[in-house]
Amino acid sequence: MIGSRDFAHVTFGTELLAPAVTQVARESGASVVGMCLLPPGEHVPLDRARLYDTKQELAHRLQAGLLPRVLPSIPGLDVAARYLPATRGVNVGGDFYDLIRLDTGTAAAAIGDVQGHNMNAAPSWGRSAPPSTPPTGASPGEVLARTNRLLTDLDPGLFTSCLYAHLDLARHAACLASAGHPPPLLRHPDGHTEVLDVPPGLLLGIDSAADYPATEIPLPPGAVLALYTDGLVETPGTDIEDATNELAEQLAPEDLRSMDTLADALIDHARRRGPLGDDIALLLVHPQSSP
Repeated sequence: MIGSRDFAHVTFGTELLAPAVTQVARESGASVVGMCLLPPGEHVPLDRARLYDTKQELAHRLQAGLLPRVLPSIPGLDVAARYLPATRGVNVGGDFYDLIRLDTGTAAAAIGDVQGHNMNAAPSWGRSAPPSTPPTGASPGEVLARTNRLLTDLDPGLFTSCLYAHLDLARHAACLASAGHPPPLLRHPDGHTEVLDVPPGLLLGIDSAADYPATEIPLPPGAVLALYTDGLVETPGTDIEDATNELAEQLAPEDLRSMDTLADALIDHARRRGPLGDDIALLLVHPQSSP
């Protein structure tokens, strides 16, 4: 996570919002403050297309500023991540992902989606994301439970889906917990794929007493763990389960090459379905050998 990586630091969004707004306004020549304060229905002497482009640029900068610029290099892992904004309307998504090196043999991966696609969703991400330095010895379920309690106390009514995975590279295993997030996908070393059955707990921010059971899976060298947000599988008129199974099939080709190539192929698969109605975040984790 960019900026302060302190779990309890609630001014996360403010540190990033001001520079982004100022920079976009300076480059566009438009008054972003004026846009926000105008009464409903009142017009500004600014070409509508230019106004739309300015707001789109602001939206994308806000989102980009809240995602890791570079994923950490972790021995034994080949990783790739992608973020693709929705193509309809002026959207500031709440999708997020992160990869965290814990020690020489373990790492953590997180992905999630803050409810809403407006100017509040992206800055809220800083409050919703699991800690970048999880408490020592805490299981994924405990990490989500603590994040849930904090989010519920800070901002009732803000709901977030999240999947958190603890990666044990020495044991070739992963432990996962979900807060109402789409199920992760696993490509086995022999090429067959499956949709993992991770019990989905409540969304973060609904009930401070919610429980998040953890599921452990083998994650041997050559496997691929795919974490994603619902924009990758949701299409109007399409059954979500069928779309998820179809996505799992996209992981199966024998020629795996690199995670970057695979990530691009999965994003292209989503684009072929038509205009994106929701943001997409994708994180691929590919263990290669013991660190």
